[in-house]
Amino acid sequence: MTVTVSRPTWSYGTTAPGPSTGPFEPLIPPSPSKLGAPRPARSYTRTRRWSRRLLILPTLLGVGYLTDKYVYASGLARSLRTFGVGLVVAADYKLNFRPKPLPIPWIGIPEGIPELHRRNAERLFDLLRHNGGLYLKIGQAIAMQSAVLPPEFQAMFSRMFDDAPQDSWEEVEQVIREDFGGRSVEEVFGISFSGAEGKGVMERTARASASVAQVHWARLPDGREVAIKIQKPEIERQIGWDLWAFKVVTWVYTWWFDLPLYSLVPFISERLRLETDFENEAKNSEIMRQLVEKEPSLRGRVYVPPVYPELSSKRVLTTEWIEGIRLWDKEAMTRPWLGGYGNGSAGVHGAQLDPPDMTAIRSALRKSTQGYTHMIKPERTEWKGRRGKGGLGLSTKDVMTTMVDLFSAQIFKWGVVHCDPHPGNIFIRRLPNGRAELVLIDHGLYVYMSEKFRHEYGEFWKALMTFDNNKIKEITNEWGIKAADLFASATLLRPYEGGDDGGFQTKLMKHLDGQKTASERSYEMQARMKQGIRDVLADEDKWPKELIFIGRNMRIVQGNNQYLGSPVNRIKMMGTWASRSLFQDPNLPLGRRLVNYWHHFLFKCVLALTDVAFYFFRVKQLLHRGGGMEDELEARMRDVAKEFGVELQHNVFEG
Repeated sequence: MTVTVSRPTWSYGTTAPGPSTGPFEPLIPPSPSKLGAPRPARSYTRTRRWSRRLLILPTLLGVGYLTDKYVYASGLARSLRTFGVGLVVAADYKLNFRPKPLPIPWIGIPEGIPELHRRNAERLFDLLRHNGGLYLKIGQAIAMQSAVLPPEFQAMFSRMFDDAPQDSWEEVEQVIREDFGGRSVEEVFGISFSGAEGKGVMERTARASASVAQVHWARLPDGREVAIKIQKPEIERQIGWDLWAFKVVTWVYTWWFDLPLYSLVPFISERLRLETDFENEAKNSEIMRQLVEKEPSLRGRVYVPPVYPELSSKRVLTTEWIEGIRLWDKEAMTRPWLGGYGNGSAGVHGAQLDPPDMTAIRSALRKSTQGYTHMIKPERTEWKGRRGKGGLGLSTKDVMTTMVDLFSAQIFKWGVVHCDPHPGNIFIRRLPNGRAELVLIDHGLYVYMSEKFRHEYGEFWKALMTFDNNKIKEITNEWGIKAADLFASATLLRPYEGGDDGGFQTKLMKHLDGQKTASERSYEMQARMKQGIRDVLADEDKWPKELIFIGRNMRIVQGNNQYLGSPVNRIKMMGTWASRSLFQDPNLPLGRRLVNYWHHFLFKCVLALTDVAFYFFRVKQLLHRGGGMEDELEARMRDVAKEFGVELQHNVFEG
């Protein structure tokens, strides 16, 4: 017998299975007659329509503004501001950079090119200071090269080194919690703001504040005094927007002014991004520390503070605290030493600092209801004497010899180059034997040279010193550079006069009409300089991008030497390191190294002649009849620069 089982079925819109109260009825759509009569469409008056639009537009703008401010740290607003100012500056120069002003009201500048430079320098300075962050980094980079900019730019950008505003302590805590898995400052560093026994202490007020980070002093429970560098929280959210704006503006300027600048953007952007990665900075610091320790001529003269990786992250860098004076404090460097015979500065060679009065500090912390926010670190100024008139008792020659040796070794021997050696990143201390110890900090901006490029750069420098024009042309052709003489002058930071046709100054000036006015002549010379830049960057694919930052390094070192009174023959020292690196290079065959050694001996004999010029200018300087060798070279470069309409100065480190 067959049994048929029937299953209930239902269509879309019916009640789910359950007890049925009647026969099944499928869902049937209603007929048109059951829908009722159609209603007319609602109409709005023009006033009402515009009122709704005016209400919606501010709402959308407000939402966009708040999103940009709190999610992207005003990245979009900063980019729009950059585009606006960039276009205004570009249009201003496009219209008004000419021998004679345009006879158009509100556009032409009767005051001429100086007023054009002044007002655009002010626009750019205000933009960089207002945007802050990476824009300040870019402004400081411009300030470092401001010696080749018009005087109006020099005066404005010399203020770029003022301390940036500090972030609040709450923002500092936020960064540390985010980077250390939610742990508090007290838990990460083992410190206490209430004076607990057995704990360390930390200053809530930063000792220094820069564009990207600020530095706080702390004493850990084990007695180590550390510098805690904490990145400002907005940087992480702004960097993408800032680099994008930088790329767009550079692309516009490349197209508008017909200069091959955009090809440099990827390399520069990569370096700027790495500079905000403190794990990368820690790696650079440790590499430099090891290289210095392995170099007999620098061991004991140069110190790189160790990084404490267990207390560091991508946005927090903890290193040994350094007691010393900055390079720009020339008086404190050279005044007599009053710290006692056989003694050195606090902390030399990494020695642990004398402990502060922790009992008094903890007592003050316990009495404070809001925790210490002012400075509690001991100043350790005993070496200045009772009246504060003492110094380190060092010679500027000793200091600059160590500095030039260090950066020459980086460029010519190791190929690992610290590209931001301005005076704020160099501390000077006194060793117990009375010699100088140079402490190098802030290792974020580095370039790593390939073995091939490092070898070529050493040969290039050696060729510059011996006027080997064939070798110079061979190497510059390899790098895609047409204007060999111009590039040689930029490298030496002095006019190169060994060219086959009398040097780049003669070449560029020989076709000028002497009957032209000074303004017309200046305009024509700058046009020729513009062509010179195109020739230097002729082959963008072959051009070594590392030259951007190596040139920056050398310019800053030259400025340091000049600021201290040109106590050393920098060019001779760098030439010696370049030649020495060619026969000490372990990657070369033994036969080639022996040949290079013989050439190095001959090279040193020839180079000794430069000492005649150096000591000639040194004697004039001591007799107050003129400046040192760097001053003389600077004066000669200034004379050349004037022919290009540039007022060359170098006072960025003064004040």
